[in-house]
Amino acid sequence: MTFHVLTLFPEMILEATGHSIIGRAVNGGIIHINPVNIRDFAVNKHGQVDDAPYGGGAGMVLMAPPVFDAYEFVLKQRADINNTNSLGLEQPPVIYLSPQGKPLTQSLVANLAKKPELIILCGHYEGVDERVVEEIVTMEISIGDYVLSGGEVAAIVLIDSVSRLVPGVLGKSLSHINESFSGEFENMLEHPHYTRPSVFRGREVPKVLLSGHHGEIEKWRLDESKKRTKKKRPDLINES
Repeated sequence: MTFHVLTLFPEMILEATGHSIIGRAVNGGIIHINPVNIRDFAVNKHGQVDDAPYGGGAGMVLMAPPVFDAYEFVLKQRADINNTNSLGLEQPPVIYLSPQGKPLTQSLVANLAKKPELIILCGHYEGVDERVVEEIVTMEISIGDYVLSGGEVAAIVLIDSVSRLVPGVLGKSLSHINESFSGEFENMLEHPHYTRPSVFRGREVPKVLLSGHHGEIEKWRLDESKKRTKKKRPDLINES
């Protein structure tokens, strides 16, 4: 799977995706990260990519021309690789990371993981010229009800969450199947986890986990998930 990231800070994207599970997937050729620097398409020799908003107000807005040019550069890259023109290729979804977007959920992540490519637009300052959103953006996504300095951190969250559902990224592990918001635990938080030692500072691992009785263990885990969800995220119970 390929992530094309339109950004002012490509080094942030490369650094964050160069480690751990995602880093191994990149090195193994399962995941491809293609950061495209919007500043390379600046409107003048001074490297300008932003300007004051029409109508006044605080902050600056990313200008439409450099963002459009960066987007069209990605389309040309894809056409060159596939030895065709861009019109002959199915266009990947263009995701704009914005606090106004649809909340990022595990079900949305699972749908995005089925795509062979995503184009991610990282906003900055006060955002991007609205004409960019109107013309090229397929979907706006928010990672939470708060404001970040730029879209790069949100892009890293999106790349990480989607990548781990791409076949081969987690190897033969099925650890994602029964995580919070997945599989049997959809609309629930995951159960507690324990490992050695069996006693730590007087706290013992629940005896059922040491019993070897898989049916009882699964029942305990499901019961604990229900309890944890009711205590920590009762809103999830209401949603279900």
